[in-house]
Amino acid sequence: MQFDIDGANAYAYTGGKAFDPALPAVVFIHGAQNDHSVWALQSRYLAHHGYAVLAVDLPGHGRSAGPALQRVEAMADWVIALMRAAGVRRALLAGHSMGSLIALEASRGAPGMVAGLALLGTTYPMKVADALLETARTDEQAAIDMVNIWSHSSIAHKPSCPGPGFSVMGGARRLMQRMSARNPDQLFYTDFAACNSYAGGEAAAGAVRCPSLFVFGSKDVMTPPRSTKLLTGTIAHGKIVTVDAGHQMMAEAPDAVLEALAGFAASIPFAEIQETP
Repeated sequence: MQFDIDGANAYAYTGGKAFDPALPAVVFIHGAQNDHSVWALQSRYLAHHGYAVLAVDLPGHGRSAGPALQRVEAMADWVIALMRAAGVRRALLAGHSMGSLIALEASRGAPGMVAGLALLGTTYPMKVADALLETARTDEQAAIDMVNIWSHSSIAHKPSCPGPGFSVMGGARRLMQRMSARNPDQLFYTDFAACNSYAGGEAAAGAVRCPSLFVFGSKDVMTPPRSTKLLTGTIAHGKIVTVDAGHQMMAEAPDAVLEALAGFAASIPFAEIQETP
């Protein structure tokens, strides 16, 4: 589905169903150097089970025109603008990694539009190692390799992966390479720098009043569960689900992530409009 946001083309995948803003809405927000396709199973399932789905491509990613935005706050404003353009009054925001920060910040910017928050592979502060940040700036392909080694729980994945011959690491690496080919203007560095510099997470978390879900990977070394105490302590009412996966949990444990998201979505009072402070 195409939108015009501030004069630029914006794309959101609707899960294979025509988008109906009258339905309870779920907005999926991807992480660094990714696009909407990382939510393939979860977005398509919910779209076929009673939800209006928007799995966005952030500016400069996938099918959305660039340039990539340099601040989490600007990305959150863009997501809110896309929701309004789609006619969405209230939605569950589900964000992975960088996308989790965007969802969190959007909930501070437009609390009346956010029915619930699902934060996957999240932490705050989301600091990026100096070596990785510099490699992303100077050698994006090497940074892609580094991230794919760190983001997955193992090189040899179990037989429960989505299909015979399916390469979780290879698929993630190829997606990042495709993002580089579509937007060669230091996309990875821009995303990482935005995560690294975001300073509003604690204040945004303190303002959260909507139902919240944390999904952590037990083998995640990018945003390890032990690093999340500031967020989970501040959003004390948030439910925590741990899946057997690394950082790229939607690919490594797709069914477990879907189960967590679908159960959480079913519990949200989408029609209950909150007043914006």
